[in-house]
Amino acid sequence: MLAESAADVAAAAAPSRAPQTVAWDAYSLIVGGKRIVVWSGEIHPFRLPDPARWRDVIQKMKALGFNGVSFYFDWAYHSPAPGVYDFSGVRNVERALEIAEEEGMYVIARTGPYINAELSGGGFPGWMFRNRAEARTDDPAYLAAVDEWMTQIDAVVARHQVTTGGGTVIAYQLENELGRVETKHARQMAHLAAKARADGITVPFFHNAAGRLPDWTPRGSSAPWANPGPTDLYAFDGYPGGSCDVHANPAGPNKAPDWGIYAAPGPKAGAQSSPGTPGFAAEVGAGWFDYWGSNGTYACTAARQGNGYERVFYGTNLINRITIHNLYMAFGGTSWGWLPGPIVYTSYDYGAPIAEDRGLRPKALALKQQGMFVQAAGPVLAHMDKGPEIRTTNPRVRVYHNINAELGTHVLFAVHAPSDLLTDDAFAFDVTTRDGTYRVAARVDGQDAKMLLADYALERQHLVYSTSELQAQLRDGERDVVLMHGRAGEQGETVLRYASAPRVEVLAGDVRHTFDAARGDLRLAYTHAGLVRVRVTGGGRPPLLLLIADEATSQHFWTQDTGAGRLLELTPALVRSARIDAAGLHLAGDTEAASPLDIWGANVTAATFNGTPLRLARQPDGSLRSAEPLAGPAHVAVPDLAALAWTRRMDSPEAHPGFDDSDWAHADGRTSAAQTWTQPERGEPTLAMSDYGFHHGDVWYRGRFDTTDPAARRLELFYGGGGAGMLQAWVDGRFLGQHELDTGRAFPETTDTARFDLGNMAPGRHVLAVMVRNDSHNWDLMGDDAHREARGLIAASLAAKGGRRFAVQIDWRIQGNRGGEDGADPVRGPLNDGGLYGERVGWHLPGASAQGWAPAHPGDAPPAPGTYWLRAHVPLDLPRDHDVQLGLAFGVTDQPRSDRENRALIFVNGWNMGQFIAHVGPQRLFVIPPGILDPHGDNTIALAVTTDGQPGNALEPVRLVVLRAVRGGVADDAGSAPAGLSY
Repeated sequence: MLAESAADVAAAAAPSRAPQTVAWDAYSLIVGGKRIVVWSGEIHPFRLPDPARWRDVIQKMKALGFNGVSFYFDWAYHSPAPGVYDFSGVRNVERALEIAEEEGMYVIARTGPYINAELSGGGFPGWMFRNRAEARTDDPAYLAAVDEWMTQIDAVVARHQVTTGGGTVIAYQLENELGRVETKHARQMAHLAAKARADGITVPFFHNAAGRLPDWTPRGSSAPWANPGPTDLYAFDGYPGGSCDVHANPAGPNKAPDWGIYAAPGPKAGAQSSPGTPGFAAEVGAGWFDYWGSNGTYACTAARQGNGYERVFYGTNLINRITIHNLYMAFGGTSWGWLPGPIVYTSYDYGAPIAEDRGLRPKALALKQQGMFVQAAGPVLAHMDKGPEIRTTNPRVRVYHNINAELGTHVLFAVHAPSDLLTDDAFAFDVTTRDGTYRVAARVDGQDAKMLLADYALERQHLVYSTSELQAQLRDGERDVVLMHGRAGEQGETVLRYASAPRVEVLAGDVRHTFDAARGDLRLAYTHAGLVRVRVTGGGRPPLLLLIADEATSQHFWTQDTGAGRLLELTPALVRSARIDAAGLHLAGDTEAASPLDIWGANVTAATFNGTPLRLARQPDGSLRSAEPLAGPAHVAVPDLAALAWTRRMDSPEAHPGFDDSDWAHADGRTSAAQTWTQPERGEPTLAMSDYGFHHGDVWYRGRFDTTDPAARRLELFYGGGGAGMLQAWVDGRFLGQHELDTGRAFPETTDTARFDLGNMAPGRHVLAVMVRNDSHNWDLMGDDAHREARGLIAASLAAKGGRRFAVQIDWRIQGNRGGEDGADPVRGPLNDGGLYGERVGWHLPGASAQGWAPAHPGDAPPAPGTYWLRAHVPLDLPRDHDVQLGLAFGVTDQPRSDRENRALIFVNGWNMGQFIAHVGPQRLFVIPPGILDPHGDNTIALAVTTDGQPGNALEPVRLVVLRAVRGGVADDAGSAPAGLSY
């Protein structure tokens, strides 16, 4: 069911603009008759449970030069049970599509049914773990379940297609990384395509081929080595940047591959597998995930895949005519609750350009230079062919050469040969254009590359060539404004064509200029230092203001399109948006500190920033400067958690022999949906948690047995717990010990056997109690039903050492989250809660009764083996009109782990914001999205701490920290959450 009123659905379904066709050829998509380069980045709304901040991230992407956003849609996030679907609150993906449209971003819709994405089960809902169908095939039971999901999600996506005028969706993914092409898979793909078309999806279909496998290419555009399918476009993914080593050392760069028109033909040629469709990289690595027990690699990954990587690798893609280019991830976010798959922990920061705390990393600013170039030169990039080979004077530098025959423009990409060299190399090359033959001299220093243009229309100017890179161009009334950039201290040269000698005024910087009357060439020579400003008038062209920035200065430029034309700003602040009306210019953005502001292109006399009037002064180059810096953020103070009144309460009552489990499910001989290697032993009961409708988090088992043989004391518990899962066991209330699953490897073992000696057991009736923490279900990347590997207990044997296994019969009962599939929190959804006693009775929720809780300090020794709860009320009074990102820190955060053995589930106002494992790590700092908190009231932090009860395993100090604070931000989004959602 759709959790929307009929009126809301009707309003959402009404087209907001005229329909546009989406066509394509070998060069690019053609939307509404216009060629486009789709420069996109991936974000996952389900990894940011704060819909207002979806706009924050999308606005930041737009400011960084992106014109597209790719959304995965997670089936599990919306469906706690068969036939039950929820698209309200944090699951209101309709709102995400609306925000993308409102911000002027194309959307690539990736709806599954299988998405992988380092999610539990690869995005399959919990109830699919008890579905015995062979997934990702034409198995009727699987397709029936898939049809349910597609009916729901396609109805949302169909309302927002550019082809219907309802939105900006331009492409739809049928399946993800399906590397098997047997007949049963082909029939499944055909079914998905037919179902999507029947559901009203009219934009082109694609499949994302893992590692450039030549699978599911369009039938009308398939290379001899390819495997065609029911797609319109061929897309692939690749992560060529490599990862840091185990010591968080970025080491040396990799070589950038050719995946388009410069690739060698063959099965891994990338775009050449579909020669008639545009180069489409559905996932280009902008980072990499991290795993339980690592030394913490996100910061290192961000450095390894930083400025130089972006210029070399993404530049190589552009020159290879990859004109649909999607970064994975632009913003990683948080795998909150039980979202993460076994191979990742809570943080999904990914080393992405936009960090988990939504701050811009340094690499984001270099990416902005590329994004602004793509927006400025998009018409050239969208229709290129290989030009004549160019040889350089230095064999350590290669220059790729493309030509847009329609426009006559040459695109020249200079990079080391091979591209992993780190030397400083000067070089020169000859290029012949319609303007003549020229020798161009430049340099490449370290991991770097340069995308240069020749014979190019700079608005109403003509660029013969430049060794500086284009960043922005605009018309400012009667004059043109152009922004170029280069590396600090490097020499640069720009040549412009005029009918006669123009007048050159150097307003700032050191520029030497000469005019070649025979050719009509104005040659400007300079050093990239600060901001060079040159005004050129006459010569038969409109006036030109040429801005030439060095690296640091260039990264502080921003540009926006308004109804009155394009603007350019120079400021350390983030400029989100610009609007011009009768009252003047209205800018919105964020300041991390007091920030100067210069503006070009605004023919106004009044301006505001975040609603505050600015006093403007006209500068010699015609720009406007704010007379006073933009105000920085106010001081942010947060409570000292150590000084608050904490209370504590013991959990794990299930360990006590007398606990009443009469309403628990009785383990029986039902047929298990677990795949072959984790099926129950023949003759033994089915124990896997999902077979009983419990899928996430902790699950409890209580087993009763009678013994007459004192030697029958060897207990073996085969269990599945995902990455860093665990098991604790008791007999007759006596703690036997605990067992933890594999960590410290990128692809850990997710099942194991725990063995315990029960000691001397008196004849008679006894009670076993076992808690298993399921840290998620396997993905199904290989299409082998690995997602159905059992979780919880799989088999339990009690016998004498050396005797017959399963000698003592055990009668088991099982309990997971309250209500199982029918008990999902209607606000927080099916992935929030597990099966701890405190979760089942609501101890994690705001407003829970204080009865039974005693004063304590977070660092007090554990009261007993098992789980205990800590809770505190945290008052906040954060400054208004600010974006304050808070985090929860445990112990020393610059170390990946400690010698204390404990783990804590973190609940903030009832929201499960992740799991801290002190001795496994590496995560010790947890991001709390602003929408989860009441910024001007009382908040509840509850920690469910699990230990072996040893005093030395007490929780480390817990702190509330300010991760990032800016003046600005975005307004809360009332349309995406019901009243009282967050607290």
